[in-house]
Amino acid sequence: MKTVIVGCGRVGAVLADTLDRAGHEVIVVDTSTAAFDRLPASFGGNAVRGDGTDEGVLRRAGAADADLFLALTEGDNRNVIMAQLATEELGARRIVAKVNDPVRAAAYADLGLATICRTTLMADAIAGFLGLPMSGMPSVLPPGDLHHARAHRASDDAPVPPDAAAPQEA
Repeated sequence: MKTVIVGCGRVGAVLADTLDRAGHEVIVVDTSTAAFDRLPASFGGNAVRGDGTDEGVLRRAGAADADLFLALTEGDNRNVIMAQLATEELGARRIVAKVNDPVRAAAYADLGLATICRTTLMADAIAGFLGLPMSGMPSVLPPGDLHHARAHRASDDAPVPPDAAAPQEA
């Protein structure tokens, strides 16, 4: 399986190593050459220095027709742009974008983009460790998860009626 990971931070590097050891063809893209120092010496994939929001960079790196594309940089907007490129221009089959803002993660899932939200993931992990109730907000949202997207658009803790957050037609 061909996997492209944009962002060789701690999470990207661990996933790159894990997928490489599992026999996947792994391509890691990052703007910083120093980021690749996080990869183990045994890493057998390709490390490409470049901007993952640049379609040409991704194509030259071999990202076209990837089975899995992970946008894992620190920038929500960058990750969404890369996920759109992977979907619309590169023909990637499965795409996940890290989006730190829970409201935006839900909104992008509603628009058809699978997201993972580190904010809710970590908050729920800490709450669980402390024996506190979880937030009830999902950390991983599959594409088109309208139910969760509506629930997380609320600006307060009040329940959202099923059709209250639905887009209005002009």
